[in-house]
Amino acid sequence: MRIQDFDFDLPPHLIAQHPAAHRTDSRLLRVEASNNALSDAMFKDIVDAFEAGDVLVLNDTKVIKARLFGTKETGGQIEVMIDRVLDSHQAYAQIKASRSPKAGSILLLTEGLRAEVLGRHANMFHLKLLNEIDWFTLLERHGQLPLPPYIEHQADTEDDSRYQTVFAKHAGAVAAPTAGLHFDQAIMQMLADKGVQIVYVTLHVGAGTFQPVKVDNIADHHMHSEVYHLPEHTIQTILEARSSGKRITAVGTTSLRTLESAAHANKLFAHHGETDIFITPGFEFKLVDRLITNFHLPKSTLMMLVSAFGGYALLRQAYAHAVAQSYRFFSYGDAMLITRASHQDAQ
Repeated sequence: MRIQDFDFDLPPHLIAQHPAAHRTDSRLLRVEASNNALSDAMFKDIVDAFEAGDVLVLNDTKVIKARLFGTKETGGQIEVMIDRVLDSHQAYAQIKASRSPKAGSILLLTEGLRAEVLGRHANMFHLKLLNEIDWFTLLERHGQLPLPPYIEHQADTEDDSRYQTVFAKHAGAVAAPTAGLHFDQAIMQMLADKGVQIVYVTLHVGAGTFQPVKVDNIADHHMHSEVYHLPEHTIQTILEARSSGKRITAVGTTSLRTLESAAHANKLFAHHGETDIFITPGFEFKLVDRLITNFHLPKSTLMMLVSAFGGYALLRQAYAHAVAQSYRFFSYGDAMLITRASHQDAQ
């Protein structure tokens, strides 16, 4: 398939710049692949879509304040976006500068903090902190929240709270698993009271999630890699529920990618892993029955993923309906609940 197959016209005013007043105030477009049906709802009604014994899978990654500013020793201004913290003093990062720093050069960050460029890893710079402070402490004290490029304001106190899920636990992401932003503690309690089994995975969303696809034939695209953790309790709950005929609902493409990566690698047990899985129409899903997700960018890998999950033709209809009905798009926008298409219908 071609990149243009995943394009659509999106009026700029539909790109949400701020979250809804309350997390569950978002709208919800239900996409039912079994009968090609679309229906409008509110996210606060999501509880009605679950039965006792169903499994809800959430990504409990926590967004770090990954954006830093500073200078090179030669004086040039730099912007550093930490992509992955490797240990207390080493990290991979993207660096914006008039000229790319070379291996061995020193970056001067805030308040006398210094980092050495050790070299390159793929399209990232490998950095080492030269101070006693560790990366996570440095970022929490001096970093800025890395809002997506389509959000036009600088991160403020509202973003510090709302661009983070209420169940965020493990620090390491540079972008939020945005489908999870619609959940608050009250709706999670309602789901639990109904008998829904809530479990967690961790996938640290990297900056590569915003990188555009630069090839015409999507088969030529090389997917970025992200680190994940699949706990024992989560996979056992899922396998037992599937054997009982219960539904598995992934909240967000990150949760889905974690589960399907494990399934396709025959790693249905507790483990840490790294995934560069690229899901496009024709992909055979093995674990996930339903997907809660936001509306994605035109021509993005996530648009390809949801087209694979719900069926290409139906997702085209769903996005056209969302635009016509003025749904809010992207990270702070509204949500979809997609029931998986059969493997034949998804192609």
